[in-house]
Amino acid sequence: MTTFNQVLSRVRESIREVTAEQTDAAIRSNPPLLIDVRERDEYEQGFIPTAEWIPRGFLELKIEDLTADRGREIVIYCAGGTRSALAARSLAEMGYTNVASLTGGFRAWKNAGLLFDRPRLLTADQLKRYARNIMLPEVGEGGQGKLLDAKVLCLGAGGLGSPSALYLAAAGIGTIGIVDDDVVDESNLQRQVLHSMDRVGMAKVESAQIALQALNPDVTVVPHRTRLSSDNVLEIIGQYDLIVDGADNFPTRYLLNDAALKLGKPVIHASIFRFEGQVTTFLPFDGPCYRCLYPDPPPPGMAPSCQEAGVLGVLPGMVGTLQANEVFKLLLGVGETLSGRLLVLDALSTKVRNLKLRRDPKCRVCSQDPADIELIDYEEFCSIG
Repeated sequence: MTTFNQVLSRVRESIREVTAEQTDAAIRSNPPLLIDVRERDEYEQGFIPTAEWIPRGFLELKIEDLTADRGREIVIYCAGGTRSALAARSLAEMGYTNVASLTGGFRAWKNAGLLFDRPRLLTADQLKRYARNIMLPEVGEGGQGKLLDAKVLCLGAGGLGSPSALYLAAAGIGTIGIVDDDVVDESNLQRQVLHSMDRVGMAKVESAQIALQALNPDVTVVPHRTRLSSDNVLEIIGQYDLIVDGADNFPTRYLLNDAALKLGKPVIHASIFRFEGQVTTFLPFDGPCYRCLYPDPPPPGMAPSCQEAGVLGVLPGMVGTLQANEVFKLLLGVGETLSGRLLVLDALSTKVRNLKLRRDPKCRVCSQDPADIELIDYEEFCSIG
């Protein structure tokens, strides 16, 4: 009769084991895929930075979502090195050829005095609410924690700000700021889905706060009932990780661009007009900025407003949700952002084009040192969106 210790001994002879020091050195030079196979109560006590958490019972089910590359270097750890050894053999049987088990597990890592993190603990209600997010390997509980800790500013609570803010709140962005100085008008309701008939005449930031917190009480909504100016823009946007630009006028767009560059804040920009929308992401000094595309505001009368030309009611929803998608990619560090690309959506033909954008090396703003950027309050030339 074979004992468990005999089985474990044979398993260890058939797999590769690495020490905590070897794993730490690998993380610093050529990071392997690090997988924590402990249970929740163990994981909550701390984990190795960069590790992906997959409880042992789910490893074979989820490993291909994490990596389909059978040759990728993988290091598995548990509490003491037993479960990880068995897991390493199991992955080898699935065809993974470069798998190792951490000898001594997380206990050995801590005893070696190496750094470890503690996870952001989600409540039972949060685990239920965000279950579909958490199921995604690209998100997981760690990613959901990042969303809950994030602070996102929505510039405008109108056509673009409405759908983006609703999806940000639904997904659990912890703090959402709303900048708008307008009130809800009946003509807004054709496209501005944050608002309703019973809130006509109410400040849009107040109406937005009611809608978002009714959707998700987890979310803190910070209303800024004002218009951005050179006097307040740095103070307001400095409180947030990134900005969703749903502004409806050129002066605000230029001011936001310059202030965001000065503070190093990403901006997810969009605009809409009649049946067409545009979306892009501006990453400070890592791609073009708004002035690389449009160095100066247009002269008065060149761009008619939505009030003059109209806008298809569903179009802001299509474009605003694309902005929200950019937020999630940036906060989670997954996917490919629209930095360096302008996505152009034609709602009539349901066609999408991607135009390549290049940074202007002579741009009057993003070619400067951030400290030298001056903020300008332009006269309001025209309104768009």
